[in-house]
Amino acid sequence: MKFFVSLLLIALLSFAACLYLPWWSIAIVSFGMVVLIPQGPGRSFLCGFLAIALLWGILSFIKSSQNDHLLAHKVSQVIIKTDSPAFLILATAALGGLIAGLAALTASFIRRKNV
Repeated sequence: MKFFVSLLLIALLSFAACLYLPWWSIAIVSFGMVVLIPQGPGRSFLCGFLAIALLWGILSFIKSSQNDHLLAHKVSQVIIKTDSPAFLILATAALGGLIAGLAALTASFIRRKNV
């Protein structure tokens, strides 16, 4: 139950934080949620990773589909040298998830050391 509560809180608070703060506020939110709702290292990483990967994946798909993936086609050709907007959306989600997961893992290790 703690896992799903943490997952939802990280996703919702990260969405709200990114409206007013820079993109890296997802790491602060993930770190803070794991400090407040303690979990093991593996679960905390998975929770942070899934919350942000799903959030960023869904948001980037919605934004990209609003313009028929025009910008995603062009950016994917420049960055990955392939016309694949789906891979670009997946890479965006994975990168955000990795940042949030590592922040949550750090909080779990710090909390474990101080206990």
